[in-house]
Amino acid sequence: MSETDIHELMGVEWLALGCCPVQVWPDSCPDEDESPGAGPVEKEFCRPTVEHASPITIYSGAECSTIGWSYAEAREQVLATLELGQQRAIEEGFWRETLAPRAVDLTSPAGPVSVAQGVAALEGALAETYGGQGLLHVPTGVAALLGCCQVLRQDAATDCPRTLAGNRAVIGAGYSAANSGPDGAPAAPGTAWLYISGPVEVRLGPVDVVPDRAGPAVNYRVNDLKVLAERTAVVGTTCQVFAINVEACPA
Repeated sequence: MSETDIHELMGVEWLALGCCPVQVWPDSCPDEDESPGAGPVEKEFCRPTVEHASPITIYSGAECSTIGWSYAEAREQVLATLELGQQRAIEEGFWRETLAPRAVDLTSPAGPVSVAQGVAALEGALAETYGGQGLLHVPTGVAALLGCCQVLRQDAATDCPRTLAGNRAVIGAGYSAANSGPDGAPAAPGTAWLYISGPVEVRLGPVDVVPDRAGPAVNYRVNDLKVLAERTAVVGTTCQVFAINVEACPA
């Protein structure tokens, strides 16, 4: 979603929703010959937490000689590049700045598991901590393995892949570029990291071209032209994030 309020592009805060468990209260009364036990159990209360999302900036820059290339052409180049590559950049920034630092690592001491086992573990953990449907974050290189194991199916209504549990999946090139664990270390050869989170909301600011005219773009000492296109994005999710290391090259 595009934002016009500059304040939201500086970061947002909200009260977490759906992260507190709904408990079961035993309404049955003990029979006369049964011991009532240690007394009534008190109901549990959950204090909502304040969550936040910080801004990330993505950009595309072009450098060229002023001979044969105008400012207008350079400007068109960086705008087209940013448009084509912004999703990948936002995915990578979200992975590195939000998913990995917040994640609980579910990988066992035995090491990576199969993709299907990894998805099962992630969905089970999310279901215990979040009341709604989540989002599975998948590096592009793992997508084919999800298909061959029939872990995902295409949702005809939204044209988005979903798991059998109903969680949506985002298959991203930016996730492949990051492909790191919660500690920030890159995945070992032959493995990949999968993450699961609550829903994700993306706020996009306007695209700024710097400089906004030809004169300041030229370095007259070397006769080169530099133009930059950038925009701010604020990407947020809710509740707990989980990660697991999976085998990306099964036998």
